Amino acid sequence: MTREIQIISRCDRLTVDEAGVEECLRKLDSDARFAVPDGDLSVVFLGNEEMGELHGTFLGDATPTDVITFPGDTSFGEAGEICVGVEQAEAVYKDHDVSLSHEILLYLAHGWLHLAGYDDKREEDRVEMRRGEKEALAFLLADREPPECSLSD
Repeated sequence: MTREIQIISRCDRLTVDEAGVEECLRKLDSDARFAVPDGDLSVVFLGNEEMGELHGTFLGDATPTDVITFPGDTSFGEAGEICVGVEQAEAVYKDHDVSLSHEILLYLAHGWLHLAGYDDKREEDRVEMRRGEKEALAFLLADREPPECSLSD
């Protein structure tokens, strides 16, 4: 099955290498360790205001967050949607001693892992999610840099 991947930026300040993002997601999709349901995928890059609204509406916490993943309905050919908080990445990437592009790739991997069945609500689940993130990032970055992402002032 060829999965359609739609990439949308609703953050006016963001410049993103969409082809690079799609390439990374297709690479994850090619490895059975990271299997997600069949169907099309949407990736939406959002600013803090919209992330806060989504977070409040669907998770009861109106503060901006890094990533929110919505599972799809495979009967309609949907794998799901990954919403990435780019301004949240901007606020923390230096503290993590990585580039903005790397931080955003982490969020994409995290969202993908949610679609693959990982959870992070309980401590033991968070430990497994962190392990999955490290494995996914090592796999993605073995032969390339993260897709270029930048934010204008």
